[in-house]
Amino acid sequence: MEEMRRGVPTWQEELASLMDGGLQYDDGSPIGQDSRSAFESSVDGSGSGSESTESLKDQVTGFMKSWGEMLMDLAVGCKDVVQQTLVSEDSVVVRKLRKPAAKLSFLNEYLPEDRDPAHAWPVILFVFLIALAGTVTFGGLVISDYFKALSFGSDNSTSVPVLKKLRLHPPGASRVELPDGRYLAYQELGVSSDRARYSLIVPHSFLSSRLAGIPGVKDSLLKDYGVRLVSYDLPGFGESDPHRSRNLSSSASDMIDLASALGIADKFWLLGYSSGSMHAWAAMRYFPDRIAGVAMIAPMINPYEPSMTKEETAKTWEQWLRKRKFKYFLARRWPSLLPFFYRRSFLSGYLHPLDQWMSISLGEKDKHVMRDPVFEEHYQRNVEESTRQGTAKPFVEEAVLHVSNWGFNLPDFRLQKKCKTNGVLSWLMSMYSESECELVGFGKPIHIWQGMEDRVAPPSVTDYISRVIPEATVHRLPSEGHFSYFFFCDECHKEIFSALFGEPQGPVELTEERTETLKPDQPETGSSNISTT
Repeated sequence: MEEMRRGVPTWQEELASLMDGGLQYDDGSPIGQDSRSAFESSVDGSGSGSESTESLKDQVTGFMKSWGEMLMDLAVGCKDVVQQTLVSEDSVVVRKLRKPAAKLSFLNEYLPEDRDPAHAWPVILFVFLIALAGTVTFGGLVISDYFKALSFGSDNSTSVPVLKKLRLHPPGASRVELPDGRYLAYQELGVSSDRARYSLIVPHSFLSSRLAGIPGVKDSLLKDYGVRLVSYDLPGFGESDPHRSRNLSSSASDMIDLASALGIADKFWLLGYSSGSMHAWAAMRYFPDRIAGVAMIAPMINPYEPSMTKEETAKTWEQWLRKRKFKYFLARRWPSLLPFFYRRSFLSGYLHPLDQWMSISLGEKDKHVMRDPVFEEHYQRNVEESTRQGTAKPFVEEAVLHVSNWGFNLPDFRLQKKCKTNGVLSWLMSMYSESECELVGFGKPIHIWQGMEDRVAPPSVTDYISRVIPEATVHRLPSEGHFSYFFFCDECHKEIFSALFGEPQGPVELTEERTETLKPDQPETGSSNISTT
């Protein structure tokens, strides 16, 4: 056997010969004899060095490096696939987007010259969605506001407002029980019920409460005119119980039930400010016999009022910010989305600027009023009371009522003669006899104060009201805004009372016989189109 194997090379020799003929340096020279001898020594174990072993750490490191290289190759491959199938000139995506992108020709000029619109607009859309997703709240603070606070520079370093936290005050309002078992919270100012010459009821506006009433009105002014001022929380606001199915008819009924519970047996006056005028319109429509007269400051109407002309509608809508228009649209079409915005604004627990919450723009005079510390203190306390129940339901109801069908139109308040006619003969007889005819509409005084610089309830609204209700007395205020004439203005409050009640007569004396608030033959005070400063 040994002789037979003597001429056959061993496997070590075959391996060495393969290396000798097959392995070369980079310069083409074969591996040297010394290297081959060292390799043979290591294979047959005759070398002096011991075989090197690889540790676990080295194995894991090598595995991670290999895995990373594979991921890099995969990413490069995915990138090539995306470039070839999605953004190449002949891909399906580019072919589909090329025509829509070409329609944005008025915006394409803002793109870099070397960028194809079909490629650029998808990227812009993706970045916009990422930015939109970033405007979420964390702990009541909007992240976009947080980034604004982090912005640096000499112009912005001192303009970041400090957000105040809304506080929950203990309940303490006076309340009356309504016929359906609900409780309505109210506040009384001025003279007592037994000495009141005039009773004035004020429904509050959006994001407000019974604490508003007439902001800053002097108690001495109320006593000079003998006015009992009653303001109340709408259902679900402040300390008033919510209503299961609130509408403008139920709102008018609540007002009448409140007056009866407070012992107001005679006719009373109404004052509606801003969106609070919506509830004043409802009381005028459903209970005109209980109303002595109405005062409205910067009144608001349904922005979708069908009796408005196209020009009146356009003038009204063009004064509003896009965000406010969008909320009107949501209130009319998808009111279930409104709580999403409300919980990130006035229901967040923090006090933000009023114009930011209400999506409104303000004139210079309104901004000056809002910077007054007295206004800021009143504003915070009023918002705290308005949102004390912590639910978005009453605010959604109020927004929906504003833009929904009211069940009546403002031209219904115009005084006009209505005759009962059962045919042509009855119609001909009515032309010569008024026995079958009667006056319909609202025949009590209506006074409207409108700031000509108002951007919340623009003058076009009052122009429309004056057109459909020509009997209304309009006081146009050239330099006033939405807040400046009504909030903390002693002279303004005096002008309002003087227009409504005439000369101040003081409270009713206990020995004086009470007279009617407004007699049928009593002339209306005020004159049309009065301009004050």
